[in-house]
Amino acid sequence: MKEIVLDTETTGLSIKDGHRIVEIGCIELDNLVPTSNKFHCYLNPERKVSEKALEVHGYTNEFLGDKKKFREIVEDFLLFIKDKKLIIHNADFDIAHLNNELALIGKDKIDKSNVLDTLEIARNKFPGSQISLDALCKRYRIDNSKREKHTALLDCELLTKVYINLIDQKEPTLNFFNNTKNSSDNRINQNISYFKKIIKPTPEEIKLHKKFLKSNLKKNFH
Repeated sequence: MKEIVLDTETTGLSIKDGHRIVEIGCIELDNLVPTSNKFHCYLNPERKVSEKALEVHGYTNEFLGDKKKFREIVEDFLLFIKDKKLIIHNADFDIAHLNNELALIGKDKIDKSNVLDTLEIARNKFPGSQISLDALCKRYRIDNSKREKHTALLDCELLTKVYINLIDQKEPTLNFFNNTKNSSDNRINQNISYFKKIIKPTPEEIKLHKKFLKSNLKKNFH
């Protein structure tokens, strides 16, 4: 199953105050594994960035001035997310801004039933605890040291790891290291991080496995 981890940055908090999107980041997951497919763009919001928003993401009016407008990237964006569940932290915020942008150019809104909010998952799983993205990274020992500012694509990368942990599907990172004395050429240093689902065998598979074991035990010990 393919899903899209999504995040946005904006000129301010509320669409009621005319605030707009300045950045969209998306990472595709295939059965919980990140693929090489990403969508990322900065946008000219056609208005000024608020001081509070500038403190959050650091995107100045000058930086955004020559970027594409939402209507120029909307078809590519909609194609990228088409028929895929959206994974968003604090989804109400991002969906409100995305649907506002879509409404401004006469496009259909994103259906909220196709959105999974990791904030809600975390709230149900850890009632009374801090459930910001940074707090969840700390809880799951995910390195977020590069997150000096909020940026959509980096936040997507962090949220991907948090999401896998939240739904209890993470398999521990495997570290393989082989260091042979006096031979630096033989050094192998690999960090492999991957995820898998535990699939329960069917009754028929269990029956066949028992038959296989019984047959092989006879061959080996009789």
